Amino acid sequence: MDKYDVRKQSKELYAPRARGFELVTVPPLNYLMLDGQGNPGTAPAYAAALEALYSVSYAVKFASKHAGRDYAVGPLEGLWTADDPGAFTRGDKDSWKWTMMIPQPDWIGAAEVHDGIAKAAAKKAPALDLLRLETLDEGLSLQILHIGSYADEAPTLHRLHTEFMPANGFGFAGPHHEIYLSDARRVAPDKLRTILRQPVRRL
Repeated sequence: MDKYDVRKQSKELYAPRARGFELVTVPPLNYLMLDGQGNPGTAPAYAAALEALYSVSYAVKFASKHAGRDYAVGPLEGLWTADDPGAFTRGDKDSWKWTMMIPQPDWIGAAEVHDGIAKAAAKKAPALDLLRLETLDEGLSLQILHIGSYADEAPTLHRLHTEFMPANGFGFAGPHHEIYLSDARRVAPDKLRTILRQPVRRL
C-alpha cells in the first residue's frame, strides 16, 4: 500500500501558486489541535504546544505504521485570531490567539490519539492535557503561497482583505489559516514557504 501523504492526496490544497489568490473548497479534515495565546517567538506555551503536537503525531504515526497503514506526518498549521484585529498589523504578538494543529488521516480516531498521548506522556512531553482531535470544515476558501519571512505577510493579507475580497464579493467566514511548508529552524527567512488561507462566503 502506498504511503499516505495529505500534501500529495490533496495537492489543490497544499500546492497553491504565489502569483495570485486561488479559490478552493476545503473538505472537512481531522486535526490534532491545541489552543493558546502569546508571542509565537517567545511564549513558553507556544513551544510546549508544538512539542505536544509533534510528540503525539509521531507516536500515532508509528503505531499506525506498525498496524500496517503508514503515512507521512502532515505539516504544522495554525489558526490565528485576536480580540482586536489591529494587533496583527501593529505587531502586538503577545495578544495573538492561536490554534496550532497537525492534520491526521481519516482512520486516526480518539482511541489512537489516546494511545499516542500515553506514549508521549511517558517521555514527559508537555501540555498533553490541552490536546484534542477535532474536525475542521472550512469549505470555500481563498489561498496563496507566500515566500518569505512571516513578518512580510502583511502586504499580501492587506491586499486580500481590502482589495481582492471586496472586489470579488467575498466576506470572512473563519479565522486566518497558515500552513507551514518549511521548517523555520532550517530554512532562511526569505525562503520560507507558507500557505495563507482565508475561509470566505459569498456576499
